[in-house]
Amino acid sequence: MQSDQYSYFPILMQLILAVGFVVGTIIVSGKLGPKRNSEVKDKNFECGIESVGNARIPFSVKYFLVAILFVLFDVEVIFLYPWAVNFKELGIEGMLKMIVFMSLLLVGFFYIIKKKALEWE
Repeated sequence: MQSDQYSYFPILMQLILAVGFVVGTIIVSGKLGPKRNSEVKDKNFECGIESVGNARIPFSVKYFLVAILFVLFDVEVIFLYPWAVNFKELGIEGMLKMIVFMSLLLVGFFYIIKKKALEWE
């Protein structure tokens, strides 16, 4: 039987190899890669469209609010999968807990609809 100090050795080796590969690749590409700078290469470029104007324009708070709400409800829906997989084993107690969970989720959803957080202007 292995002792506990050797049971994590493969994980440690994989971590060292992964970090070593990343650091080594960055160092080697920095030393061997071409270093030609020009006005065209140093120009800001995004998605095939040339940048126009200042990049520091303010975003609407609605944009961030919708993004946060999407992530929040998306993560909450992820909890439905393990519940559905173990539905029979959880029994009536699991069903009642899921009803409470979904009720709270729907109350939050109706609240943001009432506050018109998802409507664009």
